Amino acid sequence: MHNLTQRQIEILRSVIEEYIESAEAVGSETIEKKHNLSASPATIRNEMVKLSEYGYLKKPHSSAGRIPTAAGLKFYVRELMKEKELSTVEEVALKERVWDYRERMQRFLKEATRSLAEKTNTLAVATTTDGDIYCSGYANILEMPEFYDIDVTKNLLEALDEYASFESIFSNIHDDEILHVLIEDELGSSLKGPYGFIFTDFTTPLQVRGRIGVLGPARLKYTSLIPTVRYFGELIEMSAKGW
Repeated sequence: MHNLTQRQIEILRSVIEEYIESAEAVGSETIEKKHNLSASPATIRNEMVKLSEYGYLKKPHSSAGRIPTAAGLKFYVRELMKEKELSTVEEVALKERVWDYRERMQRFLKEATRSLAEKTNTLAVATTTDGDIYCSGYANILEMPEFYDIDVTKNLLEALDEYASFESIFSNIHDDEILHVLIEDELGSSLKGPYGFIFTDFTTPLQVRGRIGVLGPARLKYTSLIPTVRYFGELIEMSAKGW
């Protein structure tokens, strides 16, 4: 862990948030124009070089700008971002979507996954320890530049077909947290590539255990997706009846 200056922290946050929105490398001129950092492009550029040396940013080939590394994104999630909580109105609307199915596990999880995909515009996934997999939002990933690469898309879709892929991913969890954020190499050999996975554990009153979350590029919109995924896990636990 490097002791970053306040200016380095602000530059890192700005680069990451620009990249999450644009999926393009970010240059010092963009940061200077769009963020009030009281620093010249040359100063920002020098700081971005230091952040690259620290392992938080990297420079793609044929680009003057920089993008965050997996380490940079993890630092952002842990230390820099501010979550955008769901409003009460949003929570009630999501609960109403699935409430009528609360006595039927398969239908409930199918609808919950569909609602999560629609709410987040990502690929939503739910699994149970019995080996069931529920997926929704396949078309959403085709809107993301990372998945214009057919190999990246193919690798992801193949992983979704096998519960063993998820068992391998879950085996990489080494903490007691309920909500998890895995980025790129943290997903292990079953899903190698520029992916990010946000998911949360759930346990129903009758001890059905599973996980629900969203899969996508490493530059997922963590500020809004993390609280949304967390709520869906809580929604399953509070709604499940008879399973």
